[in-house]
Amino acid sequence: MVVIPELTAPTPDVLRGSENSAAAAAAASLSAVQGRPEMAVEIRDFDFAYTEELALEDVTLDIPAHRVTALIGPSGCGKSTLLRCINRMNDLIPGAGVRRGSIRVQGEEILGRTVDVIALRKYIGMVFQKYNPFPTSIFENVAYGLRISGLSNRRALADAVERSLRRAALWEETKDRLHEGALSLSGGQQQRLCIARTIAVDPKIILMDEPCSALDPIATAKVEELITDLRSDYTIVIVTHNMQQATRVSDRTAFFYVGKLVEEGETMKMFTRPEKKETEDYVSGKFG
Repeated sequence: MVVIPELTAPTPDVLRGSENSAAAAAAASLSAVQGRPEMAVEIRDFDFAYTEELALEDVTLDIPAHRVTALIGPSGCGKSTLLRCINRMNDLIPGAGVRRGSIRVQGEEILGRTVDVIALRKYIGMVFQKYNPFPTSIFENVAYGLRISGLSNRRALADAVERSLRRAALWEETKDRLHEGALSLSGGQQQRLCIARTIAVDPKIILMDEPCSALDPIATAKVEELITDLRSDYTIVIVTHNMQQATRVSDRTAFFYVGKLVEEGETMKMFTRPEKKETEDYVSGKFG
């Protein structure tokens, strides 16, 4: 039996990241006073299962705002499952559900039945392992989310598409072919197009599920450079099997093993002076 608490939905101000949100402002002020970064996502005592067996157990993790947090660990350890819990994509899987715990985004509980999940997924964008552009033009791929959000003015759409493509470091490569099919782009360009499509609707958090696993080294380097550039405006959580990538792009790293969070901390410390033997064995390549 899946037990999800009856909780109030996140307020529209919080979902839009408004500076007028009293809760967000208070949290940010408290963080500043205490000398620690504002937390974009707070996960507490979290259990999740696809059937009866837990896929995640007793996970407690803070994800700081405007930082890149990498989730690492061997296949099947729960990294992608946790990522999909943060924007509730696992709601779409029959029989799967939260068994215990809470996830707060900007201080607001997101697991309640009354939460506006569509608004939540606008606030928390996602980039998938396999780039998935729509079989339409480059322009329409980026404009899609804007159109379903109600934006119809042609000039405003054009400006937003250009802004998003520039932010995704793709404008110069596509500005003269915006009305060509998106599938004509290279794999790396398609992934950056998916990132442009994600940021077009102005999320505050971006989840990335192994975004470079299907890319060649040159395309991977461009996406990693983009992640580094985007951290100033977005909170980014990335799942990766590539240890070197985690060290290159992330500020903090969390190591998962058989559904449990083993250790988390500053990335350099995690890779050079981990506290747990399991972490040391994994990052040194002894298993995984």
